Amino acid sequence: MDDDEAPGWDAIEAAVGQHLRPEGGPMHWSTGLLPGQDGVYGISAYRLPGVWFFVTFGLSELYAKESDDPAVSGWGFELTMRTPRKHAKEQPPGWPLTLLRQLGAYVFTNGSPFGPGHRLDPGSTITGSPDTRLTAVAFTTDAKLPEIQTPNGSLEFLQVVGITGAELQRMHESSTAEVLQDVARQSPELVTDPAR
Repeated sequence: MDDDEAPGWDAIEAAVGQHLRPEGGPMHWSTGLLPGQDGVYGISAYRLPGVWFFVTFGLSELYAKESDDPAVSGWGFELTMRTPRKHAKEQPPGWPLTLLRQLGAYVFTNGSPFGPGHRLDPGSTITGSPDTRLTAVAFTTDAKLPEIQTPNGSLEFLQVVGITGAELQRMHESSTAEVLQDVARQSPELVTDPAR
């Protein structure tokens, strides 16, 4: 394989383009990590109608196949998130970049992948600002982005959804899926809006 080839990365971008049909090209940020280092290498933000769509690169194998399981790419998933986009020319918020990078670091540091139905309380607001009620996250299969096959194996897209402390408590008492169904009644795409 050529050093510049990134078949896993290309497969993720192709899936986003095919299933979500974003407006224009993505904005991309590097986290400073390099291939072979543990963590998320980059995050892209795409413009969808009324929404910023974020996706990570690095929890799956983007370049050469390195893991022992030929059927699964890396950890087997990448993270996605949706936040409100009110104006056509506005820039994406910075806090999802920090949050998604930290979630990726958590996976590598603890050797513990996320899956649908998982929840995490990071110990403070997910935006890093006190002006939101969103203090935890839940994970669910991204309903708009199906599992894909890449040259390095399969991967699914896990959507990160910001939740309140009260919603987290209800998830402990019932289930993540049940509470997210309630959230979806107000926001069918499970957009994480810090103002809600």
